Amino acid sequence: MNLLEALGINLPIIQAPMAGVSSPELAAEVSNAGALGSIGVGGTDAEGARRMIAAVRERCKRSLNVNVFCHAPAKDDNTLEAAWLEQLRPQFERFGARPPSRLKEIYRSFLEDDAMLAMLLAHKPQVVSFHFGLPSAERIRALRERGVVLLSCATNVAEARAAVKAGVHAVIAQGYEAGGHRGMFDPDVEDACLGTVALTRILVRHLSVPVIAAGGIMDGAGIAAALRLGAAAAQLGTAFIACVESDADAGYRKALASDAANHTVMTRAISGRPARCLRNCFTLLGSGVSPRKIPSYPIAYDAGKALNDVAKAAHEAGYGAQWAGQGAPLARALPAARLVALLAEELREALY
Repeated sequence: MNLLEALGINLPIIQAPMAGVSSPELAAEVSNAGALGSIGVGGTDAEGARRMIAAVRERCKRSLNVNVFCHAPAKDDNTLEAAWLEQLRPQFERFGARPPSRLKEIYRSFLEDDAMLAMLLAHKPQVVSFHFGLPSAERIRALRERGVVLLSCATNVAEARAAVKAGVHAVIAQGYEAGGHRGMFDPDVEDACLGTVALTRILVRHLSVPVIAAGGIMDGAGIAAALRLGAAAAQLGTAFIACVESDADAGYRKALASDAANHTVMTRAISGRPARCLRNCFTLLGSGVSPRKIPSYPIAYDAGKALNDVAKAAHEAGYGAQWAGQGAPLARALPAARLVALLAEELREALY
């Protein structure tokens, strides 16, 4: 029995757990349709994550993937943070507001979140996935002993091998095309920028566990291509942003349907970590800014969210974290179940 069969998943399709977009309703609809639905809990605490899991289970009894962020805890640098706020000041003043007086670490890393671990052990989602790195051996062992299937994102061979050595059951090969945050274990090392095709094939050749292809995959033909490369499944994120059940706001949806979809860019300016976003006012603001001038993740995100809030209050949507991959022009605004059915139909046509 392969990994997907063990999880009761009928289709080699995983909905990416894009925090802020992947609502419980979206995850439930995807899982009910035979794929693997996901929620991202990196932006909430243990109680918030528990409520999200409960909301999925009210709608769906099938497998669920819960994604946690394993970033190194942020390093405070008051001088750097003050300088960044000062650089953003004209943008706040454009909307008649002032920047925050100080910034804080708004998201707690799973590396040190004992309450999140306890909640996951108690509620036992079928799958837990790691982004930005790996938790301790003790945390991995505790989850494995509860029978949880573990996935880890990797952007290169070294990260993938570390994940396998740590005990994950499958590795997500995140190509440079992917929307949202790069899963790099260390955002300050040189990024080889491997694309999905090359990275998937390399990992299939070098790993002893299943590989899941991610990045730029938007339709059944893309899923078929990933499977032909040897992937066990494909993970799609941007493809689900326009679904009616996603938590993307109206400005995000409008931008995704615009020419901005043809011009995604990698930026640190919004959150402090490299992430692929639709080109908007914030990405233009961050263009050319040295990473050394941007505070650590998620401290920089505190400023980014504050700026987005004042901009949205003034009916300007261009300062949001409008994460999207290079396949964004292929997005389709459909109910999630209909999209999964269409992906399955396209996959059959591409394979047979």
